[in-house]
Amino acid sequence: MDSFMKYANFFYKCVGIEPYSSRTRPKAASAWISFVFWANIVNVVFIMIAESSFVVKALVVDKEIVLAVMVMSYIGFIVVGLSKMFFVWLNKATLSHIIRDLEDLFPRDKPAQVACKLDYYLSSCSRISFTFSMLYSVLIWTFNLFNLIQYVIYDWWLQTRVVPETLPYPVYVPWDTGHGLNYLVMLFNQNFAGYTSAAGQVSTDLLLCAVATQIIMHFNYLSQKFVDHQLTGDWAQDSRFLSEVVHYHNRLLRLSDQLNEIFGVPLILNFLISSFVLCFVSFQLTVGVKPDEAIKLLLFLVSSLCQAYLICYHGQLIVDASSSFSMAAYNQNWIKADVRYRKALVFIMMRSQKPTYLKATVFIQITRGTMTDLLQLSYKFFALLRTMYVK
Repeated sequence: MDSFMKYANFFYKCVGIEPYSSRTRPKAASAWISFVFWANIVNVVFIMIAESSFVVKALVVDKEIVLAVMVMSYIGFIVVGLSKMFFVWLNKATLSHIIRDLEDLFPRDKPAQVACKLDYYLSSCSRISFTFSMLYSVLIWTFNLFNLIQYVIYDWWLQTRVVPETLPYPVYVPWDTGHGLNYLVMLFNQNFAGYTSAAGQVSTDLLLCAVATQIIMHFNYLSQKFVDHQLTGDWAQDSRFLSEVVHYHNRLLRLSDQLNEIFGVPLILNFLISSFVLCFVSFQLTVGVKPDEAIKLLLFLVSSLCQAYLICYHGQLIVDASSSFSMAAYNQNWIKADVRYRKALVFIMMRSQKPTYLKATVFIQITRGTMTDLLQLSYKFFALLRTMYVK
């Protein structure tokens, strides 16, 4: 069970969050974990305010639209990370209940694990989690250390130009941060805030995908169990099997609803802000930037697209797995069953024909089609912004 969550738990620990309690995890966070969490929050909010001040100054005073747009994409990145961290932190009790329910359903012995295809789902979840973690780690440390990399390549190695002391993210504060101790402190704060925002997003996305993967596994196992079960024609015996299946299915539906309750608001914020981020990054690439800056922006663009697709991909898998239950009920050898069993089976099929969705509140039912909608929305914002800039 913990193997599904190990990557998410690692990044949560980095930002000072104990996302849930279970039989193997403590109910309350330690004093050190709480200190790390609030230190991260205070620092990230400080950097976000400083970046917002820079945007206002760039738009009102300096008339630097391109630079303001670039910093707005950074602010959007912070807002998504903060929202995901806070909603998980606030909903720890509900999330703990989901994890305990999944622990109860988790296959314990080897035959049950083989029947559930546990190795396949664990391998898939681990592979996706590792790849996504590495992608976002490369993204944030490329941004954080970009100026240092420029210094090493251009100033120290090639000696083609002098690279000044610049911060990774433009900010406006009422004191000098261009050199000396103030520069080093601000550099540390920005690196700290960038990593916190990235870890807040990665941890929540990986936790969502790990829980979704287990729900998908149980849906598919239940469908296969339905198809493989041999009916006896005895109403008393067959009705007990049907009762167990319905109880199992109801638990999965309840888990899906609780998952949407926790992640609904962060997901809709994620999609809305991601559409603006994709728009802003695409806009910067089209107005002309240096080649090394273009590499950084392309990495940001690819990471945002991968994050959105990761969520949409798992949303589609939940829809497919929940919908297959109805077909599994139909494919059962119900011809030999008691008439009461067949009547009950009709109601089960009717209920299961309504798919279970991963939802971003009540507004968005997440499937692969959501990815298309996100790209269309981003392009509309991009076209509007591009038109305004040209005029």
